[in-house]
Amino acid sequence: MLTQSAIFLVAAVVAVSVFRRIGLGTVLGYLAAGALIGPSGLRLIQDVDQILHTAELGVVFLLFLIGLELQPSRLWSMRGTVFGLGGAQVGVTTAAITLLGLALGAPFPAAVVAGVGVSMSSTAIATQILGEKNELGAPHGRTGFGILLFQDVAAIPVLALVPLLGAGPSASTGSPLTHGLVIVAVIAGLVISGRYLLRPAFRFIAEAQSHELSTATALLVVLGTALIMASVGLSMALGAFIAGVLLADSEYRHELEADIEPFKGLLLGLFFMAVGMSANLRLIKDRPLLVIGLVVGLVLVKMAVLYGLGVAAKLSRRSAASLGVSISQGGEFAFVIFGVARGAKVMKPETVELLIVVVTLSMAVTPLLFLARDGITKRLAAADRRSFDKIYDEGSSVIIAGFGRFGQIVGRILRLKRIPFTALDASPTHVDFVRRYGNEIYYGDASRVDLLRAAGAERARLIVLAIDDMDASMRTLHVVQSHFPHLRIVARARNRQHAYALLGAGVTNIIRETFAGSLEAAMITLEELGLPSDDARETVRMFAEYDEAQIRKVFVHRHDEKALVESAKQYGAELERIFEEDAAHRS
Repeated sequence: MLTQSAIFLVAAVVAVSVFRRIGLGTVLGYLAAGALIGPSGLRLIQDVDQILHTAELGVVFLLFLIGLELQPSRLWSMRGTVFGLGGAQVGVTTAAITLLGLALGAPFPAAVVAGVGVSMSSTAIATQILGEKNELGAPHGRTGFGILLFQDVAAIPVLALVPLLGAGPSASTGSPLTHGLVIVAVIAGLVISGRYLLRPAFRFIAEAQSHELSTATALLVVLGTALIMASVGLSMALGAFIAGVLLADSEYRHELEADIEPFKGLLLGLFFMAVGMSANLRLIKDRPLLVIGLVVGLVLVKMAVLYGLGVAAKLSRRSAASLGVSISQGGEFAFVIFGVARGAKVMKPETVELLIVVVTLSMAVTPLLFLARDGITKRLAAADRRSFDKIYDEGSSVIIAGFGRFGQIVGRILRLKRIPFTALDASPTHVDFVRRYGNEIYYGDASRVDLLRAAGAERARLIVLAIDDMDASMRTLHVVQSHFPHLRIVARARNRQHAYALLGAGVTNIIRETFAGSLEAAMITLEELGLPSDDARETVRMFAEYDEAQIRKVFVHRHDEKALVESAKQYGAELERIFEEDAAHRS
């Protein structure tokens, strides 16, 4: 066991590091690592079925964490997406793949099961990649998650019905009505327990003030609900998801996330590696055209169906295309469905083996599809990029480069004092949005000499560098200093590194964007804790003066990490000494 664990860890660390470095993402790295060490690769690991069964806990933990992010009211508001689009996706995809299977000569039961199996997408892969790209909250991310949720629910009756299509002994026992009532009773029991038992239990555990006990309780909740659901033939992941939703409003939600996250990450990586190991690479070598053709056909059919449903749901065309890319692969439920179909003799073993390879490769294709989508999106954005606005100089004495939340406040105050200014911003969508509210703003890149000249930089007195991006800000600064040295500069700094860079370029008027707000928050905090207002204000003033002086003192070492670390260690001690001397002086 220790040897296998070491093999998994070495393969994961090496493969994922390499794949992330070349831009292919973590999921493809895990799949490649599994294929390399599995039975079709170096044969370092043989018992794939047992590992895949254990690794499914990663999907269980993933669904629990997703459930924690969804309040019941929000989940209810998604019912149209879940049952409308989700049902349509499974139905249309199943019909299309069934017809394709019949055309290839498959028996009707096998074609139907194949269609249903590959209509299920991978919740683990889709949510992992969308999460890495911060797209779970985007329209296609929310729609895709709703469809995935329906698939998880639909897998339950599918697993119950597949044995009825075969010639083997039925796995089903007892009356369907009785089984259905048991399922309803179990779900109702989970809901009641989650509402009235889990929160008091967590409150009791929290009073013990033991992090280990808290972690053990969180694991027990996830695994317990998963096992209860599995005992009545339901999806373990669905049980964990329900538990997560029931605790979404809980005050312990963030602690639960922190406790479960490390286990989820490791087990999900193990799941992807197990999927990679389950692929029969020899089949790819022996019948490459058939395998590649089936993979391409599966992905194209699902992308076409999802794109059509996305457009019908009034998503933009680009968002509908992203929906198709994100869940066009086969899913982990396909392995379970095909396994049941093989046991019930609905499918031949060689057919199941071929379909598992196709589903696995479709999972591996998904990160590549995202890369292709990102490249196409960038090209389309470049092609759609409109030309910069023409600026008619009206003798403004101030130029504001970057008219976001920072630049707009400066502009409003200047307008109140009737001081004319020229505002520039490099985002066309932001320019259009600001103009809708009656603001005068020009679309253009402030680092271009011709644009600054058209904005009146030769006659202006001052430029406010309010650009959000640090590289663009520094690029504009160098252009201003080279071509318009008479301009005085007031610069926004996003962080200490940005402030160091501005100081290194000779800028003295630097405003750290969150510094003033943080000082005010600290002063109010001290006052709320009972400190007199004068003492709180003086404390914050002394800290601000010291911190500003420290930045100007340390910036000369900005390229010397060792010196920066040493100065950071001295920072707290020296600041504490200053406050102690001040307290002694007052007393």
